[in-house]
Amino acid sequence: MNHTDEVKRALVQAADAARFAPSIHNTQPWRWVVREGRLELFGVSERQLREQDPEGRMLLLSCGTALHHAQVALEAEGWRHEVDRPAGEPLAVIRPVEQEPVSPEATRHFQMLQVRRTDRRTVTDERVPEDTLRHLVKVTEETGARMHVLGRDQVIALAVAVDRAQHAEDTDDRMKAETATWVGGERLDGTGIPASALPEEVPLTTVAERDFQVKGTLDAGDGHDRAAVYAVLYGEGDGAEDWLRAGEALSRLWLAATEQAVSVLPLSSPVEIPFTRQTLRRMLGDVGFPYLAVRLGTLDPAHSAPPKTPRLPAGQVIDVVPG
Repeated sequence: MNHTDEVKRALVQAADAARFAPSIHNTQPWRWVVREGRLELFGVSERQLREQDPEGRMLLLSCGTALHHAQVALEAEGWRHEVDRPAGEPLAVIRPVEQEPVSPEATRHFQMLQVRRTDRRTVTDERVPEDTLRHLVKVTEETGARMHVLGRDQVIALAVAVDRAQHAEDTDDRMKAETATWVGGERLDGTGIPASALPEEVPLTTVAERDFQVKGTLDAGDGHDRAAVYAVLYGEGDGAEDWLRAGEALSRLWLAATEQAVSVLPLSSPVEIPFTRQTLRRMLGDVGFPYLAVRLGTLDPAHSAPPKTPRLPAGQVIDVVPG
């Protein structure tokens, strides 16, 4: 196999690995184009949540997680690469530069990519160790975003914001209808959140999880979120590139947390509603733009991993341009 073919194979494999990135309601709003020596990332407006995400922030964040997943896959094959983020058409371009020995860290990151899950069940009463939290804050910052760990009073404020965001969405018929198209059932089309990935009932917690108004099949667990840590992922900018980078930071945080047996649950609803987004910004002292709230908790060793959510087949999200 010549060099050109090796690069193309690596890029196709990277795009394929990126199919398993997390996204808002598992919409997978991305498309990859493999050209000679480059991998291009595009957003797919047909899989944008028009009611909950009219400005496309969550679409960009979701595409950012896929962008980071693709980079992890390339690094696991030893490919050093460059990334441009025009945040237009395309959103990003990855160019492999040269191949080098694969580091153990790159291999671990790829392994975490394969086992990462969104687990909506309750966490244990064991608090995430402080040194682990510091590590997660550090890796988030290395990816270009920041993570503010909330104090007790701020957790209560977050709980109020989440409750208000839930009420706003529950009283909007168009938002409710949109959610219903993406959540519940068996999801045979390869997108959305199946019932198998949802708790049988919304867990009793201080900070409520999103109520999808759909009964799932997972045991919610007997715990609470008293030992959970809540944080806000944020950054200095509110432009398209900033939201794309926020998704990369979320992916990096999630893989690092998975390696430490820490559960990550994104809470996007308070960012989707303008007045609750302002509440999060006030928590940051108005010095940054909130991208997402997250719950961090210690995994229950008695729980097996929740089922994987479906994914679109590679042929629907990857185009290979001859040449």
